Amino acid sequence: MRANPQAKSGRANHMPPDNWIYIQEPDVRIGRLQVFNNWSPDLLARTDQIWLGLEYFCQEGDDLWTMPDDKMLQFAAGELELIGMIEKADVLDGTVVHVPKTYPAYFGSYADFPVVRDRLDTLGNLYLVGRNGMHRYNNQDHSMLTAKLAVEAILDGTVDKAAIWAVNIDDDYHEERSDRSDAP
Repeated sequence: MRANPQAKSGRANHMPPDNWIYIQEPDVRIGRLQVFNNWSPDLLARTDQIWLGLEYFCQEGDDLWTMPDDKMLQFAAGELELIGMIEKADVLDGTVVHVPKTYPAYFGSYADFPVVRDRLDTLGNLYLVGRNGMHRYNNQDHSMLTAKLAVEAILDGTVDKAAIWAVNIDDDYHEERSDRSDAP
């Protein structure tokens, strides 16, 4: 395996030390890259191989969404090669997963969300987690933390629902939007 100029790393696998990376190059369509090895080596059957997740932001029915899986895998490997992350010939396998409506969308009624939350919070055995469950933009770390806290609440009762809702409410994580009167 050749050294990866993108990695700026002397690591044996030549991959960046990051868990996930937003891709900014204008000549590719990949939006985010995950290096699953960096989440935990326990996720891998073989630590001498790299497990990557590529995320493409698309719409149901568009050209990426409808691309046959084998063509999508070739396309994705080609993009990673184009930006210098891998050599396409080194790809061993791949899986395509379509996730509809991954990002929550709000159309004029987000100000009413506390009413829905208050009602759902009365259901003792329901824990809302992640982007779609909480209807808020959480990055992956925050989404996983909400799931971890929910599991702790279920298993030993040491976490209450308020603690789950407190994830990602710091101003550091939110953009200022003075043009929206309905922003939470």
